[in-house]
Amino acid sequence: MFRRLGTNLLLLYESQNFKRCLVQDAKLLVFLRQNSTNPMSASFEKYQKRRLISSYFSVVISISLVLFLLGLLGLLVLNSKKVADYFKEQIAITVFLKDSAKEVEITQLKQSLALAEYTKSAEFVSKEDAAKEHQETLGENFIEYLGENPLQNSIDVYILADYVTPQKMEEITTELKEKGFVDDVIYDKPLIAQLTDNVKRISFWILVISGIFTFIAVLLINSSIRLSIYAKRFTIKTMQMVGATKKFIRKPFVWKSVRLGVIGAIVAMIGMGLVLYYLNESFPQLQLLGDKIMLAGLFIFIFLMGVLITWISTFIATQRFLNLRTDDLYY
Repeated sequence: MFRRLGTNLLLLYESQNFKRCLVQDAKLLVFLRQNSTNPMSASFEKYQKRRLISSYFSVVISISLVLFLLGLLGLLVLNSKKVADYFKEQIAITVFLKDSAKEVEITQLKQSLALAEYTKSAEFVSKEDAAKEHQETLGENFIEYLGENPLQNSIDVYILADYVTPQKMEEITTELKEKGFVDDVIYDKPLIAQLTDNVKRISFWILVISGIFTFIAVLLINSSIRLSIYAKRFTIKTMQMVGATKKFIRKPFVWKSVRLGVIGAIVAMIGMGLVLYYLNESFPQLQLLGDKIMLAGLFIFIFLMGVLITWISTFIATQRFLNLRTDDLYY
């Protein structure tokens, strides 16, 4: 029994001594690489540094491009309703007035329409103004041909987007037709029905595409991080063999990837800001910069995506190589 105990103690001493030797050898190797004056060694070091910088650069570019496209899709999702509302509010209800309508009645109708909850704006169009507009459109004076102006005074009522639905437009039309001095009320029914259906369909597919693209963005960034970690798999295994803990090994890789993710997110946000500024200057009527809280939330979301995806991807990738056997690193 004492012989077996002595043998075990000897093996334990030798294994600990072996670990200390590995640590000393590793430190000696690092010292020699840092203080080597061999031209070939210096050239190799420069090559390794260039390769490392190139790898970091490619990771940052891939992260920034994916987050930039994801941010543009986010802008589209957040502003899809605003764009749809803009086109809806270009549709007007035209109220044709009888020739016998009194000036007081017309004025009261204009004021009541202006104060109505569904009205964005109301504009009175006299029969003379309507005739001029038709003459400009047709390119000839139809009044001289007919001998009179057959057009009527009218009021163009532009409706708020929330009320531009077939049901609500019909209710507004029925209410206006009840007035005795109103001759007719018309609007483009097929256009409103088609616009409502298309907005619902487009909104649904935008949400579906957003979900798919978010999943693809996670996969692309994860692949870039995994390739970067794969190139250092032997370093990870060497550190593990000399006694470093998994947490100690993971920490520098995770922090480096998170910093790259932050840089990529900042580059993506700069690109998003430039595109948003250009679109706002080109289409000021959409007021893309109006909701600053919504935009701030989108930029924060892109920043957090860059940090979280790189952190999780690096953690999983390093954990995978830490759990691999040494022989499996070559495959």
